Amino acid sequence: MLHGEEGIDSSGETEDLKLVRLADTLFAVRMEKMLNEWRSGLLHGGNASSEFPRISNGSTQSMETVFHHMRPALSLKGFTSHQLRVLNSVLGKHFGDLVYIRSNDKDSCSQGFVVYTDSESDKENLMKEAKDERKRLAERKIQSAIGFRQVIDLLASEKKLIVGHNCFLDIAHVYSKFVGPLPSTAEKFVASINSHFPYIVDTKILLNVNPMLHQRMKKSSTSLSSAFSSLCPQIEFSSRSSDSFLQQRVNIDVEIDNVRCSNWNAGGKHEAGYDAFMTGCIFAQACNHLGFDFNQHSQIVNFAQNEKLEKYINRLYLSWTRGDIIDLRTGHSNADNWRVSKFKYENIVLIWNFPRKLKAREIKECICKAFGSASVTSVYHVDDSAVFVLFKNSELVWDFLTLKRQLESTDGPVSVLHPLSKILEGGNTGAADYEAYKEICSSHISKILFSDQAETVGVKSRTRPDLQGETERREENTVAVTHKASDLIDAFLANREEVETATTN
Repeated sequence: MLHGEEGIDSSGETEDLKLVRLADTLFAVRMEKMLNEWRSGLLHGGNASSEFPRISNGSTQSMETVFHHMRPALSLKGFTSHQLRVLNSVLGKHFGDLVYIRSNDKDSCSQGFVVYTDSESDKENLMKEAKDERKRLAERKIQSAIGFRQVIDLLASEKKLIVGHNCFLDIAHVYSKFVGPLPSTAEKFVASINSHFPYIVDTKILLNVNPMLHQRMKKSSTSLSSAFSSLCPQIEFSSRSSDSFLQQRVNIDVEIDNVRCSNWNAGGKHEAGYDAFMTGCIFAQACNHLGFDFNQHSQIVNFAQNEKLEKYINRLYLSWTRGDIIDLRTGHSNADNWRVSKFKYENIVLIWNFPRKLKAREIKECICKAFGSASVTSVYHVDDSAVFVLFKNSELVWDFLTLKRQLESTDGPVSVLHPLSKILEGGNTGAADYEAYKEICSSHISKILFSDQAETVGVKSRTRPDLQGETERREENTVAVTHKASDLIDAFLANREEVETATTN
């Protein structure tokens, strides 16, 4: 049954439609008479005119003699779905060699036909042709709706080298959107992702592992924008560098429109397309320094199988701050300690459900007024409903949670005028240590906002540090929780640190 013509079977099968209304009975008699005249004209050389008169005065309905799939046919125009059902019933009762077919043209416009068939086998062939045509149309619609999925499938089928920058989370997003739900463990994830994308190279690892590139980047961050500025200044700033390291650089031609040209020097950092462009430029420049000869146009470089890239392929950062690298081929991880983590989890406080108008800078100012200007190292937004506060030491964590509890337990003028009152406004502000974050993230439930996630998981607003016994019990309950939460926060804090440093400078 075709969409848009409810109750009409365009495969040739008819239904015994009971005609209740007088209008339907008269319409059926009229259709039987007109179809009989048209059929007789075809068989006996009578008057099978190219166009029938309109059904009634003022009606837009008409039937015209045409050919459909090399067979005589009547094209039907202006009929309602109900009228076509009545017509189809008339064909089944009175005309064994006429069949109703609904077809689609190249523009996917639906058109109904009454087609003459000269034998039972011809009728079966026509119905099969109509069925195949509907199938092809459905497949075209599906293909047109697939979109970017076709790109992912092509990359997987061709076993192309995937290039990213600090791309573990990017690969995880691609997996969840185009492969399936994320596996419960990192080992299962890497085994599955390696079967779909067997060759992945992370340019952040490339810049840190290769001695020459690492030496080049030691004075600057290996964030995407910093690496692009260091390795590809001629592209970002349209300048010629005297740096000998860049003398043998890869020439990259860029085609941009007039609108983009005015903003090209500033770039579109953090736009997906421009980030991909920067990653590609960094990779090309790095490969050039590894000894790839891009001037030999006659030779197609197979990056995925090249021995110069072998040691860098299929290794991704699980935790950049701890230096944990996972091998996608084996599922094993190791820490090379190129960078000492600045983040101690016991120094972190998670705050959520604070007034939405507050930004990270304002929250930091409020806390520093209460505990001193050097008490807070950084404040990072998780989303609009939650922030991480990185204190100077763990003692300040307990001091903050204790003070918050005290202020919320009294309505005196001190609590109203206290610097933390802006954060506690509304009475719904929650705060807890990093263990609460792991507990919330370990749940299989996923909400858009962190505050909703915390409420759904059942972690209430904790306004005081846990007593030692409570802490021990909670640690026993969360011993099975994996390090996924730690890995995510590591990557998150590292990226935010780079952004904050760049903003401060």
